[in-house]
Amino acid sequence: TLYPSGEEIKKALRFNICRCTGYKKIIEAIQLAAAVFREEISLESETVSWGLGERVVREDVTPKVTGVAEYVDDLYLPDMLYAKVLRSPRPRIYVKRIDTSRARALPGVEAVLTAENIPGHRFQGYIVQDWPALVAEGEETRYLGDALALVAAVTPELALQAVDLIEIEYEELEPITDPVQSLKEGSPQLHPAGNLLSHTHLKRGNLKETLEKCSHVITNRYTTPMVEHAFLEPESALAVPGREGLTVFTGTQSVHHDRKQIASLLGLPEDRVRIINKYVGGAFGGKEDLSVQHHGALLAWVTKKPVKLTLTREESLLVHPKRHPMEMVITTGCNSDGKILALQAEIAFDTGAYASLGGPVLERACTHATGPYSIPIIDINGYAVYTNNPPCGAFRGFGVPQSSFAIEGQLDLMAEKVGISPWEMRYRNALRPGDRLATGQVVGEDTNVVDTLLAVKEEYEKNPYTGIACAIKNAGLGVGLADTGRAVLLVEKGRLKVHTGAACIGQGLAVVLLQMVCETVDIDPELVDVVLADTGLTPDSGATTASRQSLFTGEAVRRAAEKLARDYRGGSLEELEGRRYEGEYLGKTDPLNSPKSDPVTHVAYGFATHVVILDEKGLVQKVIAAHDVGKIANPLGLEGQLEGGIVMGLGFALQEEFLLEEGVPQIRHFGKLGLFKSTQVPQIELIFVEKGLGQEAYGVKGVGEIACIPTAGAVAGAYYKYDGRRRFSLPL
Repeated sequence: TLYPSGEEIKKALRFNICRCTGYKKIIEAIQLAAAVFREEISLESETVSWGLGERVVREDVTPKVTGVAEYVDDLYLPDMLYAKVLRSPRPRIYVKRIDTSRARALPGVEAVLTAENIPGHRFQGYIVQDWPALVAEGEETRYLGDALALVAAVTPELALQAVDLIEIEYEELEPITDPVQSLKEGSPQLHPAGNLLSHTHLKRGNLKETLEKCSHVITNRYTTPMVEHAFLEPESALAVPGREGLTVFTGTQSVHHDRKQIASLLGLPEDRVRIINKYVGGAFGGKEDLSVQHHGALLAWVTKKPVKLTLTREESLLVHPKRHPMEMVITTGCNSDGKILALQAEIAFDTGAYASLGGPVLERACTHATGPYSIPIIDINGYAVYTNNPPCGAFRGFGVPQSSFAIEGQLDLMAEKVGISPWEMRYRNALRPGDRLATGQVVGEDTNVVDTLLAVKEEYEKNPYTGIACAIKNAGLGVGLADTGRAVLLVEKGRLKVHTGAACIGQGLAVVLLQMVCETVDIDPELVDVVLADTGLTPDSGATTASRQSLFTGEAVRRAAEKLARDYRGGSLEELEGRRYEGEYLGKTDPLNSPKSDPVTHVAYGFATHVVILDEKGLVQKVIAAHDVGKIANPLGLEGQLEGGIVMGLGFALQEEFLLEEGVPQIRHFGKLGLFKSTQVPQIELIFVEKGLGQEAYGVKGVGEIACIPTAGAVAGAYYKYDGRRRFSLPL
């Protein structure tokens, strides 16, 4: 039909899964296409300004929609070899012997490598170097995804056949799959430093004394599950040796982090390793750690031939880190007016076999455990524990969706004790400018959580089965870590090249940076090229993580563009041929538990309030999301980010769980992950709060993470109103 309804389109798409958009933009695009076929609208694009605030179409739309965009697995080179990996047969084994002789003898096999073939440092890791590229004889494996041997052959089939010919002699050991068991005295030590990866503690005031004075005190235990990122593109890398070094094409969240680790593994100076990002088919935090890059690089370095390693979906689900399952015991106390006076939290999570980013995730879970609320007295303890389960690491929200679910549940229950509405409870306790966070930081004038609450008040109060939740999320690494955005603008052959090492992983960063240039310089956008994430060309602008790139790299681009503007003045780029303009932005922060009286733990925060409305049958009918977004860079991209994040939050709340049994994943297929499908997506209404802007990057705030944080708490609150049952565990 040329007149498809939204429901008809949803039904037609029901066997397709989209993890990024939440389907809404896809449905709208199909309806626009139908209007074109009906000759009601034209395909000719309107001329618009390319400054901030304009609905600009991303430059990568055409290559992606037409299928010409190159992802790593699309690449092919002459004499290219194909790689496969032999992994541990059980989560925890003692490796006695690895016999590769039969595999080496197979015609067409050009390399079979084990731990002894690594020329540099075998243990790598994003922060803690605890993850062996290959487990050696005489060592234990720590999870089912551990690599024991690598094979490179002339065809994928031969490589897989060779893997099957490798013989392992081993002793199976009982895996430790429970964090509580892992910390018990006498438990086997999974790492030399023990089974506790990290401990975070935040304390302010006298908790015991304050709780005794409270009119209402409640304690509850909340749990959230392990969750899979479910990016559409499995991990892939193509490593190409050269005369002086090695080039690796991949899809990563940080080319410079990858270069550092691969150079270390190969025993090479960093300037002899080049990492080039191709199009990235989604990440959500799941492509920060090494997965295939180092293995492909090692094989290419040894064979002196190009080597491609692409994981199957089953391998991808097995290997890369997940969202941390978390257990939280929260105590809150308030006075008779509903003002929360104190919070105690004990947070423990399973970080799995390796550290990944478990330490920082724990910090964010703890520092955000108070939510976007002013709570004067706190005592928060968090523990990240090693087990033989799959590693857990960065995942959209970085520990905050879990602790947000807990604090939002507490507010609902305390509102009931006080005798006020959940909306009123949040309004009375919401952060205002001048209040302090759990870290001691005083929040500034761009703290707009109250505005997001006011924006949803009417809709919340007029529907019977509604839940509400608020959220806060930092932008940038913060906590005293070096955190710098960098950009270089080069004038070459009459064009302006914007170089930055920031990774575009599908979130639309390139168009935001282009808009930053056009906002600062009166220049034709057709003359501007954004060059992203190539260690041979672009400066290190940090990883695409922590909702930081629009702010940090955006500000670096703005500063470089200001220098260009002084020379350009509406002239021609030909007059500036060869000129170079550099921009750098350092987000200065203080470490946790800083002795300063007014520490700054993060340079910016975003805020949001979500309302979830159920229908009479108990199905999610509508989500209303009010977001403090700072300056809106691109409304089209902003809407897509938020809609996708909301649907991801609904999946986290209602049906996603990566099930394990004794450390072995029970889900091996994408379609079994519990992801939301098009027919399940409710109506989504977005409200933007754009006020109290910061100075950097024209006041733009990142929204990649906060989009999915408050949703689960709002869903739980809606079902509490619907049937009177308070649910303390996800998925609901």
